[in-house]
Amino acid sequence: MDIDLTNQLNQSLSTNGLVSIIVSLLCIALAWWALQNLKLDLIIRQPKGAQGRLLHLLLAIILGHAVSGFVIDYLSWTQMLRHLF
Repeated sequence: MDIDLTNQLNQSLSTNGLVSIIVSLLCIALAWWALQNLKLDLIIRQPKGAQGRLLHLLLAIILGHAVSGFVIDYLSWTQMLRHLF
């Protein structure tokens, strides 16, 4: 009986981990796509250079991480609501 509960817990944790990875990567890709419209040449001297592209990537990671954190929290909150009733 304990083995079934452990297997079920491991499967649930694995599924949550996989969903979190996929959501994070999708949000980072979406942030990268959205940041393509940002005119970095007004702020950065060489936006097409290595440093400009790195800044673009870091901004996408930061923004995507924040959005994915919200989405993952929202998903977990909706899962908790089923225990309310």
